[in-house]
Amino acid sequence: MRRIPRRSASRDTPVYQTRTRDILVRVVASFAAEQSEPEEGEYIWIYTVEIENHGRETVEVTSHRWVVIDAMNRSEETSGEGVAEEQPELKAGEAFRYSQTATLRTPSGSMRGVFHLVTGDGDSFEAEIPEFSLHLPGAGRVVN
Repeated sequence: MRRIPRRSASRDTPVYQTRTRDILVRVVASFAAEQSEPEEGEYIWIYTVEIENHGRETVEVTSHRWVVIDAMNRSEETSGEGVAEEQPELKAGEAFRYSQTATLRTPSGSMRGVFHLVTGDGDSFEAEIPEFSLHLPGAGRVVN
């Protein structure tokens, strides 16, 4: 793992973050207009997640769970091992960043979730992934 530069917020791309124990999770999402097909009800979002270990213990990300909610308040839950086909191990001060896509059937929605982590001592816990908005630029925002 290597130290990665911290993301900063801008007006068009807000940064969402939360801290559980010594784990900071930060998310930035953007609409992928070139990959989306709105007339077909397919809105593609690219989201980048950063997981930072601010503690002294080494942690391993063993699994994840996501909840995606669209503007019609329909939710879809997904889960799996690790993140981005890896089970990153983060020593003190290290961070891991990955990007993936999500597809919505509506122009707005949100995502949230948790990472399951295990320390070197075998202690397991869940680190919250902050809820973040998926709204088309310039579109009216819908509270889910």
